[in-house]
Amino acid sequence: MLRGIRKASANWLGKTIMAAVVGFLIISFGIWGIGDIFRGFGQSTVATIGSTEIGIEQFRQAYNDRLRQVERSLGRGITPTQARAFGLQQQVLGQIVAEAAIDEETRRLKLNISDSEVARLITSDANFRGPTGQFDKIRFDQIIRQAGYNEPRYAQEQRRLSIRRQLSTTIGSEPMVPKAAADASNRYENEQRGIDYVILDRSHIGDIPAPNADVLTKYFNERKVLFRAPEYRKVTTLLLSPKEIARSIQLSDADARRSYEDNKARFSTPERRQVQQIVFKTPEEASEASSRLAKGLSFDALVTERDLKSTDVDLGLVTKSGIIDRAVADAAFALRDGGISAPVNGRFGTTIVRVTKIEPEKIKPFEEASSEIKQALASDRARTDLQSLRDKIEDDRAGGMRLDEIGQKYKLTSRIIEAIDRAGRNPEGSPVADLPAGVDFAGNVFSTDIGVENDAAQLSDGGLLWIDVTGITPSRDRNLDEIKDRVEARWRDDQASERLTTKAKEMVEQIKAGTAMNEVARKAGLKVETTFGMKRNATKPLTANAVAEVFRTPKGSVGYGDGQNANERVIFRVTEVNEPAFDASSQDAKKYFETWRRALAEELLTQYVQRLETDIGTKINQEAVARAFGGDQS
Repeated sequence: MLRGIRKASANWLGKTIMAAVVGFLIISFGIWGIGDIFRGFGQSTVATIGSTEIGIEQFRQAYNDRLRQVERSLGRGITPTQARAFGLQQQVLGQIVAEAAIDEETRRLKLNISDSEVARLITSDANFRGPTGQFDKIRFDQIIRQAGYNEPRYAQEQRRLSIRRQLSTTIGSEPMVPKAAADASNRYENEQRGIDYVILDRSHIGDIPAPNADVLTKYFNERKVLFRAPEYRKVTTLLLSPKEIARSIQLSDADARRSYEDNKARFSTPERRQVQQIVFKTPEEASEASSRLAKGLSFDALVTERDLKSTDVDLGLVTKSGIIDRAVADAAFALRDGGISAPVNGRFGTTIVRVTKIEPEKIKPFEEASSEIKQALASDRARTDLQSLRDKIEDDRAGGMRLDEIGQKYKLTSRIIEAIDRAGRNPEGSPVADLPAGVDFAGNVFSTDIGVENDAAQLSDGGLLWIDVTGITPSRDRNLDEIKDRVEARWRDDQASERLTTKAKEMVEQIKAGTAMNEVARKAGLKVETTFGMKRNATKPLTANAVAEVFRTPKGSVGYGDGQNANERVIFRVTEVNEPAFDASSQDAKKYFETWRRALAEELLTQYVQRLETDIGTKINQEAVARAFGGDQS
């Protein structure tokens, strides 16, 4: 339904399209599971919402568009396992079901907008304005084509989105926000506190003697699961990288020279000019202005006289091809520096042009470009060789060759990893070094089994990675003798944590009983520190955990919280509480009102769409959802 919308949201069309639906996108997180989930209707239908059916292919396309958008935002690819962990399928299905429900209701209410209103929405969009500030049809065509639209389809999407917006903004528009809500937000965000505090660390609790055998054995037996050895897998990999192939390709200077001559434009920076233009309503008006300029009137004075700003007339530092109006471009690039043209019959009216700066064309010499050209040629050939080599590798695998044997045959990087766990670590607990970037390596390893021939994983640089699992060491309980040092270290840490907590509680009780905080601190060998103006979002000098405790403690009272690590406790007394004044007309207050208003609007719309789905009748075909991705997606 909105396949192009998700694609467009990552480019120039983002603001145009997403502005219309931003108010209800959040509902995609709230509607999953509301419909009746059942089996037995059309095999190619993922969901029905009233009279609307969502087919497998429509769902799959929407999912793929959303997946690409997520990958662009992350700057890397994500695996199907990761996408499922993100809940991407449920989000996409939830969104298209919600959209279908709103469409059903707009049809029932017979909502519509005219063709002229659709045209007005499109032509008034700032993304489609040209250098003159007016709607530019060429720019419009280019942008929507890049987003996968043609003009009729884009116009239809704008109509559908605008109609949805009529309904969604009516439901969620301008909910009343109580002043008390904004005041509460203001108090929560801006309340400030002052405290006296001390930091108790491990050095203040004395030595912890080594545990005897019985204590350590009992501690280990009660926590065996914490020390269990994970499953490890032995893996053979084969890497086919464009860079690796390119390094083996030798290119002559003659090859590079031919490419340089054939593609000389790539190594040149075209001439650029700072161009200004004034567009006149009539040729006569332009002719009169040109005569006055010839008699000594300055161009700047003419701009001021016509009540224009410099930004209104400046096209910027542009190349000739960067000026859409060909006649204006020809005139601008025929002038000398500082020159003013005669009236030009342009596309948008009769125009007078001035050039205020000229940057001449620059051509990079072959000697400077040679290395870059050879690298590019090698990369191009590598991509061709990669596909050919991939086919040969797959043939060899089908013939029973191991990955390490294939690596030797083609002089490719093959590697044997003796043991790796699900976290990508070796048996010593360290991350396995030099794993390929741009792929969930451990995830791929643990999604297969011994003897399974897996498809090559696509890497971010265009390379390919084959993975064969050749051995599995099952997860097991370790013996105490294997990890005695680790068990003892953890026991000591637990003992220290308990002692720190006990000591902190004792100090708090002493202060509550009437002993001065300075005296309690002195006896413990600590120094009292003071801080003022602390807010809830503070992380220094205390941790977020300790700050939260401070804001739960009344003025004059004492408390304690965790320190920067497990080996610290913070004992504090709240000395000052400053509640901020609330001015409903201030900018901060307006921000709080707007935040609450947006949250309430989204909640109203979410509940409305949920009710729509129930009343209209929403059914989800879980078998089709799984079939859209080739199997069980649970």
